[in-house]
Amino acid sequence: MGVRRDAGNGARRDAGEAHGDGDDARAVGLQRETHEVKHDAVVLRQVVAIRDFLRLGGGHLWLWPADPAFGGGEAMLQLAFTHRILSGAKDLGLHTAIETSGFLGARADDRFLSNLDLVLLDIKSSDPDTYRRVTGRDLAPTLRFAERLAEIGKPAWVRFTLVPGLTDDPANVDGLAKFAASLPNVEWVEVQPFHQLGAFKWKAMGLEYKHQDTQPPTPELISRVLEQFRAAGCRAR
Repeated sequence: MGVRRDAGNGARRDAGEAHGDGDDARAVGLQRETHEVKHDAVVLRQVVAIRDFLRLGGGHLWLWPADPAFGGGEAMLQLAFTHRILSGAKDLGLHTAIETSGFLGARADDRFLSNLDLVLLDIKSSDPDTYRRVTGRDLAPTLRFAERLAEIGKPAWVRFTLVPGLTDDPANVDGLAKFAASLPNVEWVEVQPFHQLGAFKWKAMGLEYKHQDTQPPTPELISRVLEQFRAAGCRAR
């Protein structure tokens, strides 16, 4: 710690007290860590409370993007917290899964993945330009994460959102179908038809909703897309 000295009516630190700033930073870090541990304990107590109920349904703990514990978004944004919850759930004998875009998959080390039994991987498009229009992000990190999961044999379900006029192009579907079929760890491809159930959220947040006039896919379109995935060798539903 540095030495204080008086200057006029006040007191200030000399340059040597910079070490004190480090102590303050460590104290803040310790407080944050303590808060996170307490938060973990609260979440895990809730998991313990419903453990028997979860086991009735097969013993699954799925961490969805809508789970408020993860900020209503991507689970890998809070990687350390997610890892601790998954680890605690595994200690309870539960089956664990997350839904993710895979864009941040490079952040997940082997230790994190070891606590996952299943990855639900959202791949909105096989075409980089379409993927960027849909998500505002590059496709490559998601594909690399998918290939990494295949390399380590981590079970995965690919989830494809079918949006008429945006992701329904036959070439786009064929590209994703061939990619998914090439990954031996992919157990299912789930086709998720676009709907308007979440439209109110955009208005509530004051954001422009670009799909206000987009209609859900017809049964015929859904059937065509499912058959494309199945023709490529995927189990699709």
